[in-house]
Amino acid sequence: MAVKKQSFAERPGVDYEALAQSAMFRGLIQEKKAFIIPATIFFFAFYFTLPILTSYSNVLNAPAIGPVSWAWLFAFAQFVMTWALCILYSKRAAKFDEIVEQMKQEAKEGGNV
Repeated sequence: MAVKKQSFAERPGVDYEALAQSAMFRGLIQEKKAFIIPATIFFFAFYFTLPILTSYSNVLNAPAIGPVSWAWLFAFAQFVMTWALCILYSKRAAKFDEIVEQMKQEAKEGGNV
């Protein structure tokens, strides 16, 4: 027996068109963009700085700590930066999830979202 999948618009009980137009949903999207876009730009800038500097300059060849050059420290910092951004995003995503749960609860109760 085949089960027909319903699109969001066909599901009873929630007006997804109204939900998408609500101030809370638009605020959520704006808040996510305000975090994700700068974080992505920072990540790409930090990530591509190492190959660009090592390919086109000698600035990272100088010793930083004994025989360890700045290039090695910068490469290690990329691992730290990646973990830090992942942790930061996970914490921020939890706040986004709280907003989504609040929106779902208000939609279920039939209130204005």
